Amino acid sequence: MSTSTRPSTATDLALVAVFAALIAAFSLTPAIPVGAAGVPITLQTLAVVLAGLVLGPWRGFLATLLYLVVGFAGLPVFAGGAAGLAVLAKPSVGYLLAFPFGALVAGAFAKLFVGWTGAKQYLGFFLAGLAGSLVIHAAGIVGLMVVAHLSLGTAFLTDIVYWPGDIAKMFAAAAVAVAVHKAFPALLATRRVATA
Repeated sequence: MSTSTRPSTATDLALVAVFAALIAAFSLTPAIPVGAAGVPITLQTLAVVLAGLVLGPWRGFLATLLYLVVGFAGLPVFAGGAAGLAVLAKPSVGYLLAFPFGALVAGAFAKLFVGWTGAKQYLGFFLAGLAGSLVIHAAGIVGLMVVAHLSLGTAFLTDIVYWPGDIAKMFAAAAVAVAVHKAFPALLATRRVATA
């Protein structure tokens, strides 16, 4: 006989698909171009980090990777309804390609804090989200340097404009993650199989 303390593989696949769709939905919110590079402000980062905080590192990574694969395949799920490989030539490419790794890092840190309670758990999830955001922003700066031909200093100054909004998104992501894990405490539990 076997028992498990977290969702089955079928449930994992369903969660990955649902969060890929959630990221796509958040990406299609009105995009606000900012700065000379024109990298838009969207709710993508919120959804990407939330995937990591809720699903954990690997399912969060896979959900975000699935979102990218669907967009590269031609479905208009990127910011502003963009699709296809042409997005790789945009200044925002560094941010986009870093999404799976941002979710991975956020999820890895979230696993450290999921057993905590109250304000400590909220703070832990916020810091986990912030760590995931740092990965995305670092890659975004590299993308700005490569595609928009900006210097490191200029790319950093271009990127820093997005930080206040992303910090606010991390507060929101942490609040949602706390609520989800309170309702579904087995989401980040390690699957254990017992035989009898």
